[in-house]
Amino acid sequence: MTARTLAKRVAKVGFLLLALPLYLLFRLVSMLGKSDSCFASFSQGLSLVPGKVGVYLRASFYHLSCPDTSDDISIGFLTILSHRNTSIAKGVYIGPQCNIGMCAIGENTLIGSGVHILSGSRQHQFNDLDVPIQDQAGTFEKIEIGADSWIGNQAVIMAPTPAKAIVASGSVVTRLFGVGDIVAGNPARVIRNRYDTHPVDRAAGASEQCL
Repeated sequence: MTARTLAKRVAKVGFLLLALPLYLLFRLVSMLGKSDSCFASFSQGLSLVPGKVGVYLRASFYHLSCPDTSDDISIGFLTILSHRNTSIAKGVYIGPQCNIGMCAIGENTLIGSGVHILSGSRQHQFNDLDVPIQDQAGTFEKIEIGADSWIGNQAVIMAPTPAKAIVASGSVVTRLFGVGDIVAGNPARVIRNRYDTHPVDRAAGASEQCL
């Protein structure tokens, strides 16, 4: 074990002990009201802690608070989690200024800055014109983000994404794609697949079809 690895382990234990009273306070306060609202409030406060201290503190708190969440994660400054029923696997990086809804993020996934992961696409109903949209019932869905995927800056995720997928910056994902697909646009469409052995030929074929 290297000195750096040892120091990292010691830091994790230290921040876990530091986050424990905060977690116990969260559990106590959540008994008095809605658990998700309380969780989001604690998440907002934690999002304001800068630097490495913030990264370690957020990792420890979410490891204690969220199901199946590793302490080996990195969550950036001003990133907020809105639902406690969120699972974040080992090696996940989430950039700054993200809004993370109810989801399960697979191992070694990279999420850029300003990404919005919604809790599905049916959070608000709008069929009854006599009732304000905010008063109409909706459905929250736990969105699966596949392992070893990369979601670019400012993307909006409204549907599950498979393993090893790449979502281009600014894209809006509204439906499930295939493993290894590279998607872009609003709504997002497949550009090519990472497993494609002849990406240039495929791109040329697509251009010919457009012509």
